[in-house]
Amino acid sequence: MARKATATKAQTQSNVPQFSSEQDLEAFREMLLIRRFEEKAGQMYGMGLIGGFCHLYIGQEAVVTGITMASEKGKDAQITGYRDHGHMLVMGLDPKGVMAELTGRQGGLSKGKGGSMHMFSNEHRFYGGNGIVGAQASLGTGLAFASKYSGDGSVSITYFGDGAANQGQVYESFNMAKLWNLPVVYVIENNKYAMGTSIERAAATTDFSMRGASFDIPGEQVDGMDVRMVYDAAQRAIEHARSGKGPYILEMLTYRYRGHSMSDPAKYRSKDEVTKYRQERDPIEQVRARLIEGGVVSEDDLKKIETDIRAIVTEAADFATNDPEPDASELWTDITIEA
Repeated sequence: MARKATATKAQTQSNVPQFSSEQDLEAFREMLLIRRFEEKAGQMYGMGLIGGFCHLYIGQEAVVTGITMASEKGKDAQITGYRDHGHMLVMGLDPKGVMAELTGRQGGLSKGKGGSMHMFSNEHRFYGGNGIVGAQASLGTGLAFASKYSGDGSVSITYFGDGAANQGQVYESFNMAKLWNLPVVYVIENNKYAMGTSIERAAATTDFSMRGASFDIPGEQVDGMDVRMVYDAAQRAIEHARSGKGPYILEMLTYRYRGHSMSDPAKYRSKDEVTKYRQERDPIEQVRARLIEGGVVSEDDLKKIETDIRAIVTEAADFATNDPEPDASELWTDITIEA
């Protein structure tokens, strides 16, 4: 039976792993960059500068931040679905390139041809940005197979949502991953709603950390709004996978403040529900409070960080607005590869 460790708000403070002041500052900067970037992307979408689909990560910042802090950057691979902007920013990709891809410009990470859902960086070992629901589970399992085959010691960190967790290919991937003991960590970002459908209406069993039990894959249910809990669980999961013990499942209990996409008014949930998460569980405000209460920084120091990050986001938006669109000849590039 898979091991399950549940981390909830009721957990005592003594059981919560502690961050150093340096870790808190790093987490604060990374999560704030995601938040401000996504807010700007939402504004630019409203102005008609971003076409197609656009799925924002606002509220879920602690998940990718904590996991990436626990991983080996440049070595471990990451892959996710279409809610992907935050993942790329935390992995170190240039915000200008991310924003330019959103606006379909030639300086975008996929040369302006992928848009919000399809970004990629082999250099940073980020493999999308995938628009097909659940496709990244099998692709991420393939990345883990490549790691084991080559013996490079890397781990595939594969993110998908609670909606994608009901896809059949996910369980085919679980079976192969355990059968071959592949180094993969499956991160289920459970934000309570698959598009507009609550998990209670879409899933017969809502504890997604146990979805690998029949394959003997261990899993944990984690407070995905607390970056410390995410980091702590990710360390265990990644070490498990890297040491040759096979796959591991992390269910991150998180929440998105905005709709599923920019076209979703999110009327299927109450304003009180969203407000409660914002006021009581916000991942950035938790870190901000710890930094101030611990005397690590002053309010002025945090305002300086905020100013710096807003400048980065503004620069990215300006670049993405003024960069030329790709030449028509780009329609015929990156279609096939000679092997």
